[in-house]
Amino acid sequence: MTGSPSSAATTTTAQDAVPPGAWRALLLVTLGFGVNFWAWALLSPLGPVYVEQGLAQDASLIVALPVLVGSLGRILMGGLSDRFGGHLMFPLVSLLTVIPVLFLGLVGQYSYSTLLLGGFFLGIAGTTFAIGVPFVNSWFPPAKRGMATGLYGVGMGGTAISAFTTVPLVDTAGSAAPFIVTAIALVLYAVIAWLFMHDAPTWKPSGKSMLSQTLLAMR
Repeated sequence: MTGSPSSAATTTTAQDAVPPGAWRALLLVTLGFGVNFWAWALLSPLGPVYVEQGLAQDASLIVALPVLVGSLGRILMGGLSDRFGGHLMFPLVSLLTVIPVLFLGLVGQYSYSTLLLGGFFLGIAGTTFAIGVPFVNSWFPPAKRGMATGLYGVGMGGTAISAFTTVPLVDTAGSAAPFIVTAIALVLYAVIAWLFMHDAPTWKPSGKSMLSQTLLAMR
């Protein structure tokens, strides 16, 4: 004997309900995504400036290196996020990103080799995409995950912040200014995320081997 349509509808509605705290979690993780992508894109607007200064004949490698490292690093970061959760990983990666940001702003942007070194580690910021997606999915029921992930994607607008503010900040406040401002934003976000962003009540750390999961995904 099957249940009545009304009871089935009630069950479906309950399963699709957004748990308390989910929207706050989405807001905080989207904010962090935006701040980290702001940092990730810092070198792109400055590529032509470095060429004009004679630091490089072509800025393509300077611009591309953080993108490449950030894209490949998402494989590792996704596995670490499954094991340790977004509450730990997002503030941690934000703080780690402060190191190459300040290095580039204060020391690394004055020679080609140090620009490449700083750009390599700046790629860490680009891995935050792989932290946020499972974090968002753990908070929202399947029927709401597409919408929630789409809203999380708004954080990619952090690259636009970098595009519109980096060169004006250099022109008005000096070459280190955009890096210092971004570093401050990263530290502030890390503190806020640690205090107010929590993993979903249903989230459980993965005990599976990251290597085996990576090889399975590559297959």
